Amino acid sequence: MAAMANFFDLSSWPKRFRFVAVLEAISWAGLLIGMAFKYLPEEGPEVGVKIFGPIHGAIFVIYIIVTLFTARALRWHPATTLLALYLSIPPFGTLFFEWSAKVTGQLGELSADSTNAVRRAPAPAR
Repeated sequence: MAAMANFFDLSSWPKRFRFVAVLEAISWAGLLIGMAFKYLPEEGPEVGVKIFGPIHGAIFVIYIIVTLFTARALRWHPATTLLALYLSIPPFGTLFFEWSAKVTGQLGELSADSTNAVRRAPAPAR
């Protein structure tokens, strides 16, 4: 339950970035499901696309803005910033970038939290 409370903590740019990256992926899922109902197997209702299209578009723009602010705050290399922006285009790419940035230490305090969590893990029983 503490992890979920931490997810909604938006007190820093890395935490805002994580939150918006996950929202962007969720909105992608909604849009893809809406498109599936619209086009598969034949013409269907457009309601899913009409609902999730604008939601995804707004979250996409917010992701771009938050990415630029996060890149500036964490002093990302321009290539890292471009990768974060590029991975907003394919579905669920933001989740991949958020995970890889956390693992490689590019997500500031979130990377430090994951490193400390691994270090504090108890040794396996023998």
